[in-house]
Amino acid sequence: MAPPLSSALRRHLHLHLHLHFTQHFSFLPSRHLSLSTTHSLSDQSDFEFDHPLPPAPDDDGELASFLRHISHASSVASSPKDALSNLLSSSSHPSPASPSLLVRALWELRRDPEAVALALRWGDECSATYGAEGTGSLPLPAEAWHLAIWAAGRAGRFDLAWAGVRRMQRRGVLTRRAMVIMMERYAAVNEVKKAVQTFDVMERFKLEADQTVFYSLLRALCKSKNIEDAEELLLTRKKFFPLTAEGFNIVLDGWCNIFTDVAEVKRVWREMSNCCISPDGTSYTLMVCCFSKVGNLFDTLRLYDEMKKRGWTPGIGVYNSLAYVLTRENCLKDAKNVLSKISAEGLQPDVETYNSIIVPLCGSCKLDEAWKIMEDMIMKGIVPTISTYHAFLKQEGMDETLQLLKKMKEDGCGPNSDTFLMLIDKFIQLNEPGNALRVWSEMRRYDIRPAYVHYMAVIQGLVKHGFVPRALEYYDEMKLNGFASDPILDKEFKTFLLANRDHWRGAGKYNLIPQRGKHFTRRTRML
Repeated sequence: MAPPLSSALRRHLHLHLHLHFTQHFSFLPSRHLSLSTTHSLSDQSDFEFDHPLPPAPDDDGELASFLRHISHASSVASSPKDALSNLLSSSSHPSPASPSLLVRALWELRRDPEAVALALRWGDECSATYGAEGTGSLPLPAEAWHLAIWAAGRAGRFDLAWAGVRRMQRRGVLTRRAMVIMMERYAAVNEVKKAVQTFDVMERFKLEADQTVFYSLLRALCKSKNIEDAEELLLTRKKFFPLTAEGFNIVLDGWCNIFTDVAEVKRVWREMSNCCISPDGTSYTLMVCCFSKVGNLFDTLRLYDEMKKRGWTPGIGVYNSLAYVLTRENCLKDAKNVLSKISAEGLQPDVETYNSIIVPLCGSCKLDEAWKIMEDMIMKGIVPTISTYHAFLKQEGMDETLQLLKKMKEDGCGPNSDTFLMLIDKFIQLNEPGNALRVWSEMRRYDIRPAYVHYMAVIQGLVKHGFVPRALEYYDEMKLNGFASDPILDKEFKTFLLANRDHWRGAGKYNLIPQRGKHFTRRTRML
């Protein structure tokens, strides 16, 4: 496979030709919409969600030139220091024309922390030099520093990440956000101790480690499923950071939404009472949502009533949870009454409100009722989301699926990579590999390029249902497209080929992936 830096340059040159396929900046991955499937499409990061880049101006050529300079300097230099010297000494390699261009370049290089560090230092040195000469060069934006530190931490290069922090300190531009990113990255790889140590050394960097940053650390730990560590830290640091409802809410949110562990949720709720902390509106919202998700109608309604008695005004999220649990527990009439209740409270039902009814109806195979709710939603001017369509797609047959995909395209609501992965998994589980392959063909019609998880879903599904030769074809194609092989599949396919050697007319030589001759193609058209 190509090195990350050169592939980043090729990726840029390819993507700018396809800007009309997306409304977002072309460097942002298109597969970040989460979906409950057996596969994970990417290593998602809240940095990618919280820091969307603006639409690209007409400087694609300038950006490509910048990336080429970085690539060339890296390839001819013996060390990062030499690469930086080459960039600074060559007049044919102009510095970044604008801070925004540098940020865009760092984003494109984010999978190559060495290239990110080089690009950042180049921009930083040029900015410092021009500033000293009085040319009015703008300093690097905090966004550039933050992105470089995040990219290094995401790749496990904490040496580069700390180098960026120290460089920010020397420049006098170190921010608390940079330290929070370090904590988040340590937490993401379950380095809880180092995440806490990063918080503890902030004062050495002359940064205030206040309650806001402390809560950011707790959130990072909870997001990485280290909720018990977060709770222990909350309680052991209460001398410095007095216990509050907000702090307990962070832990509650982890047990409610990361694990949805009702037993732990109830325990933390009791712990709040033991510590004489009164729950606030957010506490009740989290609890109502949690009990709703597990179908606990009694406790959901009890907490909703208690919330109102204590003077907290339910928001739209609480009513959405009520609509969901009522529908799930076969109280559709009451769920519809929630819609009227929302309007009476001066709120407006949103698409999530209707999805809270549609999704459980589809899950119970009550598709006629679900379609009626969707029609009512559209009549009120509320546009369905991709989640709305996914609820129907999980239950509909093949013909209806094809119609829904077309409808989604017409409405500008997908389908996307997650949609097709879900459908492939669905039809494989339904023992319908033929329909799974039809979905595969439709995916190409909708300009969705198969990712590794799509190939693996199809290949493993075909193997599971006995269509090993056909699975070999897709495995061959997957490897030709640059995806890594799978050791388990390698072994299984090799065993199959050796057991069926008479079918592959070779002179005693058996490749793992047979040649695509007429004989191979004809004998593998089994579906």
